Amino acid sequence: MAEDNKKSPVDRLRDAAAKTKQRVKSLKQEVMDPKSDLADSIRARASEWRTRDHIRGASATNGLSGTGQPTRTGAGNVEGSIHMDQKQAEQMRSGKGFVAALDQSGGSTPKALKLYGIEEDRYGSEAEMFDLIHEMRARIVRAPAFTGEKVIGAILFEMTMDREFGGKPAAAYLWEDRGVVPFLKCDKGLLDESNGVQLMKPMEDLDDLLQRAVAKGIFGTKMRSVINAANPDGIAAIVAQQVEIGKQILGHGLMPILEPEVNIKIADKAEAEAILRDELLKHLDAMDQEVMLKLSLPSEANFYKPLIDHKNVMRVVALSGGYSRDEANRLLAENTGMIASFSRALTEGLSDAQSDEDFNATIAATIDSIYQASIT
Repeated sequence: MAEDNKKSPVDRLRDAAAKTKQRVKSLKQEVMDPKSDLADSIRARASEWRTRDHIRGASATNGLSGTGQPTRTGAGNVEGSIHMDQKQAEQMRSGKGFVAALDQSGGSTPKALKLYGIEEDRYGSEAEMFDLIHEMRARIVRAPAFTGEKVIGAILFEMTMDREFGGKPAAAYLWEDRGVVPFLKCDKGLLDESNGVQLMKPMEDLDDLLQRAVAKGIFGTKMRSVINAANPDGIAAIVAQQVEIGKQILGHGLMPILEPEVNIKIADKAEAEAILRDELLKHLDAMDQEVMLKLSLPSEANFYKPLIDHKNVMRVVALSGGYSRDEANRLLAENTGMIASFSRALTEGLSDAQSDEDFNATIAATIDSIYQASIT
């Protein structure tokens, strides 16, 4: 202390500046360490601050990814105002390309594996089955053609969100390494049919799931219900349920994809689509936040244009719904502004037995064909 008193005011200021510089350096190192208490605290506060403004472009993570690392758009500046989430929102709102659906659930996984060339005798448990489907998904997302240049988003199954691609958490790998915006399938399946529709099963743990999704860097969600008849009461119930849960999802700062699928095999498909469009427009007019829609390819070209153009719709994506890829692409190309979100049509032609060279060539051709149909 006596020595400090002998120093000139200029020297004391220099010492204080040196100590401050060292403290800033230490804080930066803590922030960069994903395992540090400070990084954990920042992520927790960021989660609390995510609001609907985040969906419309405001950053809620201040330059940190779900792993605590600076985001690509942050250029390493962890102290600045970084807008990774704004970039994701803009990519989904106006980016050229389509959304890959990699969200096969437990019920649809055996069929997806069989189409991929893996019979049921290749696995002896559900755990082994999910390991095999994850290997297929990992092979797809690691393919050179699977990037944000043509695949602007990807929907993950919950178990996939909790796993890794390329040694990184799945959502972080998609966005940071491939430039693909990550979504999460959040529904728990369908109830039995009533009034010509199948509503979604209750989701008692949805809030907990959404909190985990936010922490892992997920941008949005997707949930599916099914319309099997042009029943006005049933379709009204489906849309009401989708919108109600969509608002719950928005409350967590996530973008909901509402998916009231119209079964493409029903005789009154066009009538069901008309009822669905009117119900959706009614609810959208009453909202003040954006949502996304995932819809069956309509019987009439550009039938969903009023939804595509609606101020509260970020994007309308189409499911292939049982059409072959060629047919789905043909129908999609007739609907201006609608982009693909294909699952089975995306994996059509892929095989576990293919060499990496053949696999990558096949998925590249598939991605290009779906991309071309999506940019009409």
